[in-house]
Amino acid sequence: MTATSNVNAAYPPSARQGVWKNRLVWTLQILLALVFLAHGLMLLFPPEAVAQQINASLPRWFSLFIGVSEVLAAVGLTLPAFTGILPWLVSWAAAGLMIVMVSATVFHLSRREFGAAATTFVLLAMATTVARARHKVGGTVTSRS
Repeated sequence: MTATSNVNAAYPPSARQGVWKNRLVWTLQILLALVFLAHGLMLLFPPEAVAQQINASLPRWFSLFIGVSEVLAAVGLTLPAFTGILPWLVSWAAAGLMIVMVSATVFHLSRREFGAAATTFVLLAMATTVARARHKVGGTVTSRS
Protein backbone atom coordinates (compact mmCIF):
# COMPACT_ATOMS: atom_id res chain seq x y z
CA MET A 1 0.00 0.00 0.00
CA THR A 2 1.34 3.45 -0.87
CA ALA A 3 1.35 6.53 1.33
CA THR A 4 -1.34 8.11 -0.83
CA SER A 5 -3.70 5.20 -0.44
CA ASN A 6 -3.14 5.22 3.35
CA VAL A 7 -4.15 8.88 3.46
CA ASN A 8 -7.15 8.21 1.23
CA ALA A 9 -8.24 5.31 3.45
CA ALA A 10 -7.88 7.38 6.63
CA TYR A 11 -9.73 10.40 5.23
CA PRO A 12 -12.68 9.62 2.96
CA PRO A 13 -13.46 12.19 0.21
CA SER A 14 -16.10 13.94 2.31
CA ALA A 15 -13.64 14.46 5.19
CA ARG A 16 -10.90 15.74 2.87
CA GLN A 17 -13.41 18.11 1.25
CA GLY A 18 -14.41 19.39 4.69
CA VAL A 19 -10.79 20.05 5.63
CA TRP A 20 -10.16 22.06 2.46
CA LYS A 21 -13.42 23.95 2.82
CA ASN A 22 -12.52 24.85 6.41
CA ARG A 23 -9.09 26.07 5.26
CA LEU A 24 -10.69 28.18 2.54
CA VAL A 25 -13.14 29.75 4.99
CA TRP A 26 -10.32 30.45 7.47
CA THR A 27 -8.36 32.12 4.67
CA LEU A 28 -11.36 34.29 3.80
CA GLN A 29 -11.89 35.16 7.48
CA ILE A 30 -8.29 36.24 7.92
CA LEU A 31 -8.23 38.24 4.67
CA LEU A 32 -11.47 39.99 5.60
CA ALA A 33 -10.18 40.71 9.09
CA LEU A 34 -6.98 42.25 7.72
CA VAL A 35 -8.83 44.38 5.16
CA PHE A 36 -11.38 45.66 7.64
CA LEU A 37 -8.86 46.21 10.41
CA ALA A 38 -6.71 48.30 8.07
CA HIS A 39 -9.66 50.25 6.66
CA GLY A 40 -11.24 50.75 10.08
CA LEU A 41 -8.00 52.09 11.55
CA MET A 42 -7.58 54.36 8.53
CA LEU A 43 -11.05 55.80 9.15
CA LEU A 44 -10.32 56.26 12.87
CA PHE A 45 -6.83 57.75 12.41
CA PRO A 46 -6.73 59.15 8.87
CA PRO A 47 -3.72 60.98 7.41
CA GLU A 48 -4.50 64.66 6.74
CA ALA A 49 -5.03 64.27 2.97
CA VAL A 50 -7.31 61.26 3.45
CA ALA A 51 -9.22 63.02 6.25
CA GLN A 52 -10.09 65.89 3.89
CA GLN A 53 -11.45 63.46 1.28
CA ILE A 54 -13.44 61.48 3.86
CA ASN A 55 -14.88 64.62 5.47
CA ALA A 56 -15.93 65.91 2.04
CA SER A 57 -18.15 62.87 1.44
CA LEU A 58 -19.19 61.71 4.93
CA PRO A 59 -19.84 63.39 8.28
CA ARG A 60 -17.01 62.73 10.76
CA TRP A 61 -19.32 60.95 13.22
CA PHE A 62 -20.34 58.51 10.49
CA SER A 63 -16.78 57.72 9.42
CA LEU A 64 -15.91 57.15 13.10
CA PHE A 65 -18.91 54.82 13.44
CA ILE A 66 -17.85 52.86 10.35
CA GLY A 67 -14.25 52.72 11.56
CA VAL A 68 -15.20 51.35 14.98
CA SER A 69 -17.63 48.89 13.37
CA GLU A 70 -14.98 47.59 10.97
CA VAL A 71 -12.36 47.14 13.69
CA LEU A 72 -14.88 45.27 15.85
CA ALA A 73 -15.87 43.14 12.86
CA ALA A 74 -12.22 42.23 12.28
CA VAL A 75 -11.99 41.10 15.90
CA GLY A 76 -15.32 39.27 15.59
CA LEU A 77 -14.17 37.38 12.51
CA THR A 78 -11.10 35.95 14.21
CA LEU A 79 -11.06 36.04 18.00
CA PRO A 80 -14.14 33.89 18.75
CA ALA A 81 -12.98 31.22 16.31
CA PHE A 82 -9.39 31.23 17.62
CA THR A 83 -10.45 31.02 21.26
CA GLY A 84 -13.52 28.82 20.84
CA ILE A 85 -15.46 31.27 23.01
CA LEU A 86 -18.81 32.21 21.46
CA PRO A 87 -17.83 30.98 17.96
CA TRP A 88 -21.29 31.89 16.64
CA LEU A 89 -20.15 35.52 16.70
CA VAL A 90 -18.09 34.84 13.56
CA SER A 91 -21.19 34.44 11.40
CA TRP A 92 -22.77 37.50 13.02
CA ALA A 93 -19.66 39.60 12.36
CA ALA A 94 -19.66 38.45 8.74
CA ALA A 95 -23.39 39.22 8.44
CA GLY A 96 -22.80 42.72 9.82
CA LEU A 97 -20.09 43.24 7.22
CA MET A 98 -22.55 42.13 4.55
CA ILE A 99 -24.84 45.02 5.52
CA VAL A 100 -21.92 47.46 5.42
CA MET A 101 -20.74 46.16 2.04
CA VAL A 102 -24.19 46.36 0.44
CA SER A 103 -24.41 49.97 1.64
CA ALA A 104 -20.88 50.74 0.44
CA THR A 105 -21.56 49.20 -2.97
CA VAL A 106 -24.70 51.31 -3.40
CA PHE A 107 -22.82 54.41 -2.20
CA HIS A 108 -19.99 53.92 -4.70
CA LEU A 109 -22.35 53.10 -7.57
CA SER A 110 -24.34 56.29 -6.87
CA ARG A 111 -21.09 58.24 -7.22
CA ARG A 112 -20.10 56.32 -10.37
CA GLU A 113 -17.02 54.91 -8.60
CA PHE A 114 -17.18 51.57 -10.39
CA GLY A 115 -13.77 50.30 -9.27
CA ALA A 116 -14.60 50.90 -5.62
CA ALA A 117 -18.04 49.35 -6.13
CA ALA A 118 -16.44 46.23 -7.62
CA THR A 119 -14.10 45.98 -4.62
CA THR A 120 -16.94 46.29 -2.12
CA PHE A 121 -18.93 43.71 -4.08
CA VAL A 122 -16.04 41.21 -3.87
CA LEU A 123 -15.79 41.87 -0.12
CA LEU A 124 -19.56 41.32 0.11
CA ALA A 125 -19.19 37.94 -1.61
CA MET A 126 -16.37 36.97 0.76
CA ALA A 127 -18.34 38.01 3.85
CA THR A 128 -21.41 36.14 2.57
CA THR A 129 -19.32 32.98 2.10
CA VAL A 130 -17.95 33.22 5.64
CA ALA A 131 -21.37 33.96 7.17
CA ARG A 132 -22.93 31.00 5.42
CA ALA A 133 -20.09 28.59 6.14
CA ARG A 134 -19.84 29.52 9.82
CA HIS A 135 -23.57 29.59 10.46
CA LYS A 136 -24.41 27.88 13.76
CA VAL A 137 -26.23 24.60 13.29
CA GLY A 138 -27.23 22.38 16.18
CA GLY A 139 -25.04 24.16 18.72
CA THR A 140 -21.75 23.80 16.85
CA VAL A 141 -20.01 25.85 14.22
CA THR A 142 -20.01 23.88 11.02
CA SER A 143 -19.16 24.32 7.42
CA ARG A 144 -22.20 23.60 5.33
CA SER A 145 -22.01 21.73 2.04
